[in-house]
Amino acid sequence: MKLKHAFAAALVLVGSSALSAHGAEKDIVGTAVEAGEFKTLAAALDAAGLVTALQQPGPFTVFAPTDAAFAKLPAGTVENLLKPENKQQLIDVLTYHVVPGKVMAADVAGVDEAKTLNGKMIDIEVEGSAVKINEANVTATDIAATNGVIHVIDQVILPPQG
Repeated sequence: MKLKHAFAAALVLVGSSALSAHGAEKDIVGTAVEAGEFKTLAAALDAAGLVTALQQPGPFTVFAPTDAAFAKLPAGTVENLLKPENKQQLIDVLTYHVVPGKVMAADVAGVDEAKTLNGKMIDIEVEGSAVKINEANVTATDIAATNGVIHVIDQVILPPQG
């Protein structure tokens, strides 16, 4: 029980963000684009043909890597993923960042994994006030959108192979 409360408290601590809004006015894609730090993610969603899907009623929970997170990938990785012949691989990577349902930071107390839209599991780990999704650090939580919520992460998470 203590761990559940510690996890919720850790997520709330991480949750203070300039992006957080009390009332959502835009869908997940519009919210991310307006924030200005998700240009690479927006371009990738467009190349994968997922913009329309993430504008649907949902709700969705998106673990959104920033432009800086995409920049941490090895040189040429993003460009390669954006090629039309790699569309399915790009879809697999992007849908690994999305969990069905609207999961706010306080709602995930005691959860240690979640199933993503691509069918693979992500790990959720708490160490003190730090929260990780796989190896990515959650840097902001509970950014409201009309069709879900965005949690910001500091690196792109890649689905397991196989």
